[in-house]
Amino acid sequence: MLADFFQYDFLRYTFMTGILIGIIAPLLGSFIVVRRLSLIADALSHVTLAGIAFGLMIEKLFLITFSPFYSGMLFSVIGSILIEKLRGVYKAYQEIAIPIILSGGVGLSVIFIALADGFNTDLFNYLFGSVSAVSQSDFFMILVISIGIVVIVTIFYKELFALSFDEEHATISGLHAKWIHLLFIVLTALVIAASMRIVGVLLVSALMTLPVAASMKVAKGFKQMIFLSIVFGEISVITGLISGYYLDIPPGGTIVVMSIGILLLSIAWKRIVFHKKGAEGSV
Repeated sequence: MLADFFQYDFLRYTFMTGILIGIIAPLLGSFIVVRRLSLIADALSHVTLAGIAFGLMIEKLFLITFSPFYSGMLFSVIGSILIEKLRGVYKAYQEIAIPIILSGGVGLSVIFIALADGFNTDLFNYLFGSVSAVSQSDFFMILVISIGIVVIVTIFYKELFALSFDEEHATISGLHAKWIHLLFIVLTALVIAASMRIVGVLLVSALMTLPVAASMKVAKGFKQMIFLSIVFGEISVITGLISGYYLDIPPGGTIVVMSIGILLLSIAWKRIVFHKKGAEGSV
């Protein structure tokens, strides 16, 4: 595989993209999980699917070259903005915005997929990921998105941290919670759109939550949780890509299964440490 890595451009782009996604997905996922907004990733992934299906429909009906990657990204960003708008409409029941957008995404996906003559190989790759789907232009777009996300999270880390643990206090303290949250949810949409090439839109939410869930069991602080979630995410992505290459299967499934395996190991490790400390305390 190492020889193929240096020989084939698509393989290099895929693995470099996987490394980037292994960083940005758990990075934002850490804030999502702490804020108990994990379902936002699911909602935006279904909206992204609608965008992909829309791009495939345009190609099919009008016979023009139109990358579903960019239409999926556009739909995801629009979906994130709509979620934030609906949260303002239903101030007492803000969580209802998520199932509304999720349902809309599913409905549009069904319509667009039907108009595009149903499932095909391209759609299957977008759903579950592929080791050969990342082009040079896709990679550079994802690189720009990744750099932007890391820079923005670094700049607004204190604000995001405050909103994640005590939004009410942060708002009272003068923090522009509305705009920070809008920025955060748009970044989440971009992560989902960037990750769909490798993980697939139906599985990308798992990469944003499972490594974080695993790191929560072993980390001793929030920054350590972010670091460990990125490590777990990278292990899952690299394992998924290697297995996908050798077994000729979509990498998304293996990435998720590997993430679940790491989660189970972290839970087991936590229990072992807990029982060990309990035994030492009783001596």
